[in-house]
Amino acid sequence: MMRGEYAGLNAISSLCPDLCPRALAWGPIDDRKRQWFLATEFLQMGGYSRSEGTSLAERLAKLHSTPAPPAPRHTGARAPGGGETVVNFAEAGDGPEDERQYGFPVPTYCGDTRQPNEFRRSWADFFSDQRLMMILKESESRNGKDAALREAVERTVEEVVPRLLGDDHLGYDKDGNGDGIFPVVIHGDLWAGNASWGKILRTREDYEDDGKGCAVVYDCSACYAHNEFELGIMKMFGGFGKSFYEPYHKIVPKTEPVEEYDDRILLYELYHRLNHHAIFGAGYRSGAMSAMKTLIKKYGSGK
Repeated sequence: MMRGEYAGLNAISSLCPDLCPRALAWGPIDDRKRQWFLATEFLQMGGYSRSEGTSLAERLAKLHSTPAPPAPRHTGARAPGGGETVVNFAEAGDGPEDERQYGFPVPTYCGDTRQPNEFRRSWADFFSDQRLMMILKESESRNGKDAALREAVERTVEEVVPRLLGDDHLGYDKDGNGDGIFPVVIHGDLWAGNASWGKILRTREDYEDDGKGCAVVYDCSACYAHNEFELGIMKMFGGFGKSFYEPYHKIVPKTEPVEEYDDRILLYELYHRLNHHAIFGAGYRSGAMSAMKTLIKKYGSGK
């Protein structure tokens, strides 16, 4: 878990330095490796005016406008503090060294759910395999078999995902004009409790404190993804209104086909509903089933 958080924070901060604290070290606290630590730059919370500094919408839009790094291929450096290799490149992608793919160099966690993040060239394949089918298996492992839930997830993967996220569809308008999509680094678990207003006290020698606060995020579950995947959990739990979405989409327009935007967000929200069902049990099942029924009715092959 600490390895994923370390890599995730640094993936974000390398592209948008003031959005989250840099991770400095991670590793076991004792020889028995029963407890682990993560050290980051200090995040000063509160006491800052939100009228100063840069908003979350602007900062997140900057992150989501920057292409993610290529899928890594070479051996990585070890983390300060004695942790394992920060980036496990054996888990990296199956394409050319400089090819940008969907995934992440190390496993991450969303809650206590381990996300393998194996690289895929296709966003639809990654979302199907590494998110929806992965979380279905995790849910069955924790909560037992559920035939109706499995059927709904499988139909969503087989019928809805290709229709909404297909490589020749997402990023193109109804006339076929467009450039498709590209992977960006996302936070991955950006509900209101993982964002705030504060100041990161930097460790860089050239850092100068201007005394202003800014929008900051933490506790990430990062991966290289379609930028709108970020918005699924933000919509699910609320806390982000017009003051976020309007300036965000001025910088990062809604992906074509724009008319399917709300349905894509519902599909992305589905992953988090299924994850909460896996972690917390039956209370989240009905919301997940309702979302799948809506999407299958509209986009399924039997509609």
